[in-house]
Amino acid sequence: MLAALSIRDIVLIDKLDLEFGAGLSALTGETGAGKSILLDAFSLAIGARGDASLVRRGVEQGQVTATFELAADHPVLALLAENGIAIEDDVLILRRVQGNDGRSRAFINDTGVSVQLLRQVGRALVEIHGQHDERALIDPSGHRDLIDAFGGLGADAAKLAELYEAWGEADAARARHESEIAATRANAEYVAHALEELQTLAPEADEEEALASRRQLMMNAEKIAGDLNEAMDALQGEGTAGARLASALRRLERQADSGGPVLTGVAETLERVLNETNAASDKIEEALALTAFEPADLERAEERLFALRAVARKHRVRVDDLPALTERLQAELEALDTSEGRATELAEAAAQARKAYEQAALALSKARAKAAKRLDQEVAAELAPLKLEKARFVTHIDAVDLAEGGPSGVDRVAFWVATNPGTDPGPMMKVASGGELARFILALKVVLAARGSAPTLIFDEADSGVGGATAAAVGERLSGLADSVQVLAVTHAPQVAALAAGHLMIAKETVAGPKGEAMATRVAVLEGEHRREEIARMLAGQTITDEARAAADRLMRKSA
Repeated sequence: MLAALSIRDIVLIDKLDLEFGAGLSALTGETGAGKSILLDAFSLAIGARGDASLVRRGVEQGQVTATFELAADHPVLALLAENGIAIEDDVLILRRVQGNDGRSRAFINDTGVSVQLLRQVGRALVEIHGQHDERALIDPSGHRDLIDAFGGLGADAAKLAELYEAWGEADAARARHESEIAATRANAEYVAHALEELQTLAPEADEEEALASRRQLMMNAEKIAGDLNEAMDALQGEGTAGARLASALRRLERQADSGGPVLTGVAETLERVLNETNAASDKIEEALALTAFEPADLERAEERLFALRAVARKHRVRVDDLPALTERLQAELEALDTSEGRATELAEAAAQARKAYEQAALALSKARAKAAKRLDQEVAAELAPLKLEKARFVTHIDAVDLAEGGPSGVDRVAFWVATNPGTDPGPMMKVASGGELARFILALKVVLAARGSAPTLIFDEADSGVGGATAAAVGERLSGLADSVQVLAVTHAPQVAALAAGHLMIAKETVAGPKGEAMATRVAVLEGEHRREEIARMLAGQTITDEARAAADRLMRKSA
């Protein structure tokens, strides 16, 4: 509930600190005393549009702070947690600073937030019905939710939203798959041709590097072969070091018996050198064999290399990626056949999801129609005591085609009224006058009780244009609502004020200012004799008589 309200420098309010309790609180005062200013200031704290004109003349900024005490399970706590705002001791403080330059800042528990988040939190905490109403029962976008709350259809509505999401996902999967199939089918001829070309070419892993090296070798083969032959001659030709080493080794081996150990070491060393020389000769012969090729070999290698590179450029891949490309294109063609079967499965799944949604949407639509009829009957029973006996209340439900349905179903719900016999009902906001609108909303709130309601309700002159028994009926209903939620009533009816658990009187007074005298709005908490005097004034006007005081006593005794 709203526990406290602090206002600084807003219009005619220079400084104001108020505390509120549970139940029904009445705000009274003469016309023009500043009740609208008080509500404007409070609305600013819960996210209403700011304006430089709200700042008191002569100061740079105004500020409004609203303190709320929350139930431990209030839904707004989840919203605050999502936005990283901590709550201590279940106390929530909303603060708005409005500058005279038009700029404003918003805070929740001293954390800077956007005005949009402040408004979202404020709407979960407070409903203002009447001249300052910006939401709730006047906004048709919330009427469907109220019907669901009244009919106990919240779980059905949540399930329908899940079915709608499942249908959307299934249909999206079907559409994606069909789009992929269409793209593959349109490209199938090209894929088949490309695959045939690749399979004919039969590229191998690392083939480009091997071909390029082989080509380079063949292009330089003549010079390389000459150099290799020179090396071979140097090792094995007549009169070369190799020949002389072989001859020397043979002579030493013949003298081995007579030379003993002295020649054995030398002979072994010469043999190792000769073996290395022979090994080098073998390697040269192998290299010479590799350089031996036919001219056609070079031509074939170049054709193969150029063909691989041309196909790679055509498909915008590297030559080394051609084997993988061949496998991928093969897989695409094979997948086309299996995709047709998968498409059928996805289409069936989407159709089943749509059928489940449509069945649930139609069932919920019927349940809403029954709940709406019952709501109309119960609201009608409340209208006569509120001096709306000739009025009609109708829950207008317009069912759209199933194909146009959404997560909330196929129903567009709006509360319509007819205030005079023989007239057609129309949207409540457009048809009802200010006072009528407040009483229609009061009747709705009585029927809806705590279902779908914010914990604090503010009624701005719900008793406008009525008196006597009708004003008493308004007061009784406001008092009844206050058994389940906090109710603040701006009222001119003594019958309403007498039923309140708390009474605040708003008045204007002249105060001294830096530029002379100025008007300021003041609020006083009334109890006892002061409260009786205010209720008597509301009964009699400016001249308060003993009869008015006696009537005030009677009203106050009835509410005791």
